[in-house]
Amino acid sequence: MKTEDKRVRLYSRSGNDLTGRFPLIVQAVACLGANTCIIDGEAVACGDDGIASFDRLCYRQYDESVFLYAFDLIELNGDDLRREPFVVRKTTLASLLGQEMLAELLGSAVPGLRFNEHIEADGVDVFKHACRLGLEGIVSKRNDSYYVSGRSLHWVNRKIRTRRQ
Repeated sequence: MKTEDKRVRLYSRSGNDLTGRFPLIVQAVACLGANTCIIDGEAVACGDDGIASFDRLCYRQYDESVFLYAFDLIELNGDDLRREPFVVRKTTLASLLGQEMLAELLGSAVPGLRFNEHIEADGVDVFKHACRLGLEGIVSKRNDSYYVSGRSLHWVNRKIRTRRQ
């Protein structure tokens, strides 16, 4: 996702423009206190149980309620953050989203945008809990890693296998 002069653009991993598809995300990002930013995240549609539903997203159900889980910050106000360690990028992202996080704590979360907290714990235990919760998987990143587009040795994406898959 990119913002420039309050114009927000949403792009898929493959470069497709998804701006018109997710209005809540566009509105939320346009309200951030940044002149420009590039946020790495994932558009999420939740099922009735509150668990992310990839099917709802794929089949374009509830496009108007899809939100962005923001998990990394690549650029902010002209500063390229890719060479900063992950933990610094994550802290800067939390600061950028600070007003939204405060609203969420007070029970009036800004629709369209959520900060994706990270867990510093044993990856095997986190994966087991994700399986029990019925999640799709987990992503693990090293705190000292730089940002690299695409697959990297510094992060691991572990999918949870189900019979349906």
